[in-house]
Amino acid sequence: MSISFKYWDDCVDPNDLEAMWREPAVSTEWLDAGETRGQKVHISRDPDGEPYLTQTEMKAVADIIVRRHFDLQISPDMICAIAELASDRQLLARQYQKKTKEITVGIMQILPKTAQWLERDFGYRTYGVGENPDVLYKPFVSVYFGAAYLKWLSKFEHKERSEEFVVRAYHGGTKKATHKSTLQHWKRYLSVKESLPSRRFSNEGISGSADCTSPRPSASAAHVASPSSYGSGGDHLYWDSRASPEDMSEMWNQPDVAREWSKSGERRGKVRFSLDKEKRPYLSRVEIKAVASIILSKHFSTRGVRPSVLCALAEMVSMRFLNGIGHRTGIMGIDYSTAFWLYTELGYRAYRVDSVDDMTKPFLSMYFGAAYMAWLSEYERRERTPQFVVQAYLAGPQNVRLQETGPLWLKFEQALGNYEDMKRDTTSCSIL
Repeated sequence: MSISFKYWDDCVDPNDLEAMWREPAVSTEWLDAGETRGQKVHISRDPDGEPYLTQTEMKAVADIIVRRHFDLQISPDMICAIAELASDRQLLARQYQKKTKEITVGIMQILPKTAQWLERDFGYRTYGVGENPDVLYKPFVSVYFGAAYLKWLSKFEHKERSEEFVVRAYHGGTKKATHKSTLQHWKRYLSVKESLPSRRFSNEGISGSADCTSPRPSASAAHVASPSSYGSGGDHLYWDSRASPEDMSEMWNQPDVAREWSKSGERRGKVRFSLDKEKRPYLSRVEIKAVASIILSKHFSTRGVRPSVLCALAEMVSMRFLNGIGHRTGIMGIDYSTAFWLYTELGYRAYRVDSVDDMTKPFLSMYFGAAYMAWLSEYERRERTPQFVVQAYLAGPQNVRLQETGPLWLKFEQALGNYEDMKRDTTSCSIL
């Protein structure tokens, strides 16, 4: 696929871009990220370089489309939740449908033929598809046709349809809207919808408010790196400056790490961190799993925590960025005050904590992340469930709502799937 969006200006027309600037939440986010009105606006990217919309941007696009074209008949929150599940808000998402042998595209995962049908038979021509389905990768176009399809489903066969019917039909087709095969998707939708910024309760996390329902960095995190993010002049930052010789030796002893580093031309004593297109250093999944394995085997061998659990938490709180995201410091999102408390009060002293900068060292951050998990597992002197520990780590122990485990636990399971087989029964898993 040859489509590539670097700037918002590449995928929206000037009127739509101006509408985005007029959304207070968007303009605040963009200005905080260093964008300037009248100049091109960068699209956020994940460590793999894939463009995506932040939740703020997604909500704004949905609001604008609904106001303009659907007389508020479609819920913007419904659109946002569907986009979250369908594409994780990735602009260039594509998914092959095995049964129909067709490909859905864009943040709303629309079939090109569906958009063409809506345009031809129902007059949805504001954003023309015609014979160029590639326009469905553009956010306003994708949301426009996604909303049009939702509206059609809401009156399917000339009947007023429930939200549940519409959501299940959008995912599995009208024939599967009441079939058991789409029931789980409906439950996931409800959980994700409740976790949206417009509906979510205010969390108190490890270091203040937390937005952990999305594993992706915000626009401000995507464009503004801390002064220590990389070397002067854009030079690479080296692992050896952020890890002890002993820890580096342990890393080289990991076969997968040694293979990955050797393949990329690294040599002992001078191993570079990977950099994304914004030159932000991050850990590969091989590297972060190795760090977790080393820390657990050396310092928490009796706790029974799987390395994949720490890796999944790192995906959620930092997207594996070395310096963290926003207020979350380091790969495990542990702030200095929490680490210092664990060090001085609870005796976790395998790594010394002297300054805030220490929290951007991978082994140190992983160590105190594991220590914090250990403390949470016995919070208030009670043995806690995996669901409690994960939610408490992400949102703070005071904000755990076990009767609504869906949003954070769902995201955790999705992240966990990057590191282990999720075909087993996750409801009975033991992570601690």
